[in-house]
Amino acid sequence: MPIEPGSYYIMDKGYTVFNRLYQKITSQNAFFVTRAKDYLRHTVVENFEFDKNTGVPEDKLISLDGFYTSKKYPQMLRIVTYEDFSDSTLYYFMTNNFSLEAISIAEHYRDRWKIQLFFKWIKGPLNIKAFYGTNENAVKCQIWIAFYTYLIAAIAKK
Repeated sequence: MPIEPGSYYIMDKGYTVFNRLYQKITSQNAFFVTRAKDYLRHTVVENFEFDKNTGVPEDKLISLDGFYTSKKYPQMLRIVTYEDFSDSTLYYFMTNNFSLEAISIAEHYRDRWKIQLFFKWIKGPLNIKAFYGTNENAVKCQIWIAFYTYLIAAIAKK
């Protein structure tokens, strides 16, 4: 996947591979937001100021302490803690962007969930289990054909 400078790449914490984040995203002047792993060894370098009314109890600049992680990602990172008031769950988001407001980092990750729901819908009602082609046009054609088939079946059923 080509990395575009200035773009944001939002991913689940299962994809947190520090050398890939550094070499593929940060070195290309792009940004990422991912959930930080619970056991991430780090040192807090600085605590940023933030609006406490937004659901953000913590916003901090960190350096990685792990032997391998500090070599694979030698620059500073930012961890934004977000509390979901609906179920009092704390989420820890890690990013290489230091200019956005803390709540914007959390909102970027929340938008990722909308994409997950779209793919779940593709796999469910549209019944696309695999793509027959790999280029952009082939994928779009298959999605549109499945979508139109779904609509025609829904209209016929009604």
